[in-house]
Amino acid sequence: MQNTTNVEKTRVTALTAINTAKVLTIFCLVAFAVVFGIQDFRQVIYLCLHISYCLWWLMEQWFYPQRRQIFNEPMGISGFVSVLFFIGLLYALPGYLAFTNPVPLSMTATAIALPLYTFGTLINATADVQKLAAKQHGAGLVRDGIWRFSRNINYLGDLLRYLSFSVVAGSPWAYLVPLTVLFTYLQRMSQKDQSMSAKYPEYAEYKQSSVRLIPFIW
Repeated sequence: MQNTTNVEKTRVTALTAINTAKVLTIFCLVAFAVVFGIQDFRQVIYLCLHISYCLWWLMEQWFYPQRRQIFNEPMGISGFVSVLFFIGLLYALPGYLAFTNPVPLSMTATAIALPLYTFGTLINATADVQKLAAKQHGAGLVRDGIWRFSRNINYLGDLLRYLSFSVVAGSPWAYLVPLTVLFTYLQRMSQKDQSMSAKYPEYAEYKQSSVRLIPFIW
């Protein structure tokens, strides 16, 4: 019994893997800065945006311990390595492209990227905080506030941030990351519709009165 308890306490979860991957991404970005150097504001802005995003992911779990309950399924070695590759290394691809891009960052790209990141962060954080607060007070299905605009509004915020990284990177290859994130989220959204429909009888009504991802569009 004691051994079983110890295993439960020390098991590696998906959240542990994701957190480790975020730290790996930060390490990669710092390594790019050391190896390739800072050429202009493209690299400066990219570092600020992507590292602040990774740090917020980690800090949010400290501010809101309830966040640690997500992605709490156990994960084996192969799964752990896969997460490190996809979230830790692949997601750092736009950073590599930003540091190897010799063209100075344009004002147009800056004017697009910064609002994408700002609004993406605000949307994602607002959605997370609202749902956490509602659940803490015993709420069931959360469908008011920012969640009335989309059933997956938090995913939209995350996608906007990844789009901002690609814009700053200035390479078509950088858009592989937001496309990968979108594909992953589409799978999660389908699974979520099924699980939420089974859990909440009122979810069918919510589904009819809301959109899947992009407010007022789809």
